[in-house]
Amino acid sequence: MIHLKAKYLISFIALFFCNNAFAATDSYRWLHVTIDTPWAIFIFLLPMVLFPVVLMAILYWRFSGKETATSKWTKRQNELSRK
Repeated sequence: MIHLKAKYLISFIALFFCNNAFAATDSYRWLHVTIDTPWAIFIFLLPMVLFPVVLMAILYWRFSGKETATSKWTKRQNELSRK
């Protein structure tokens, strides 16, 4: 009985992949590539690359003058060890 179900499943999958609609969606013919396509991809991906760089620069500039907790702790330990 299990072999019969597997046989029907394999037949259904084979019919699905042999369908012309599947072949049309699998090809690149439906994707209309023009001269504007690379520019559209570039404009779409540019913010994804530049946003983290700009954010990193802003955060570095924002926190560059502040002391960290570890530097405060080491400064306090040095003061206590001198006493």
